[in-house]
Amino acid sequence: MNDSRQEIAQRVVDLGPWFQNMDLRGVQTAPEHFLGDYPNVKWQRFAHAVPADLAGKSVLDIGCNAGFYSIEMKKRGADRVLGIDFDEGYLRQARFASGVLGADIEFRRMSVYKVAELKEKFDVVLFMGVLYHLRHPLLALDLLYEHVAADMLVFQSMLRGNNGVEEVEDDYPFSESGIFDRPAFPKMHFIENKYAGDNTNWWLPNRACAEAMLRSAGFEILGRPEGEVFICKRSERGWTEP
Repeated sequence: MNDSRQEIAQRVVDLGPWFQNMDLRGVQTAPEHFLGDYPNVKWQRFAHAVPADLAGKSVLDIGCNAGFYSIEMKKRGADRVLGIDFDEGYLRQARFASGVLGADIEFRRMSVYKVAELKEKFDVVLFMGVLYHLRHPLLALDLLYEHVAADMLVFQSMLRGNNGVEEVEDDYPFSESGIFDRPAFPKMHFIENKYAGDNTNWWLPNRACAEAMLRSAGFEILGRPEGEVFICKRSERGWTEP
């Protein structure tokens, strides 16, 4: 795409508002973002934990928004990058941004609950900032495990509550109730109406809950390079369907 800077700037306005701030050949898409240069400021804190060379690899970016992470994966040489999102407005932004930057990426409108329809496993699955927007978050993780994750899962969620992780027993007697009051026991906070002005924020886990959900879905946590980011690999589940 050989649009002038002025033409790019006008298209950015036409496609706005943008949640992801991106540099499109000198034009910033969301320079006044309340989190600063987001998501680049977050990416820089965990970029080292993602392979620098993705040549020969396939990547699925779930909840891709305007395509920031999809584009970063393409910069690292991934052969195939597919970004999915349920919001067509974000997908229009992603197609435009990737075109301006010359990144060959496919973007498709799809719900996370429909990933089985892809009929494809991906070497790297990005699941960034999606969990807390879902009414059925554990189902989504189960579907990733069953249908699209071949190896690495890069997971990020907004976390609230206690940041500790404590060891829990495999079982407790019915009479035990005190454990649920412990700050670091796995907890998921339900948002009935809105949080941060967003009525799609449904669930906010604490750190222990996020880790427990990942393990329950069948993912082994390899590292936590950033406060909200977990690097995982597909492993064996500790349970089977009844």
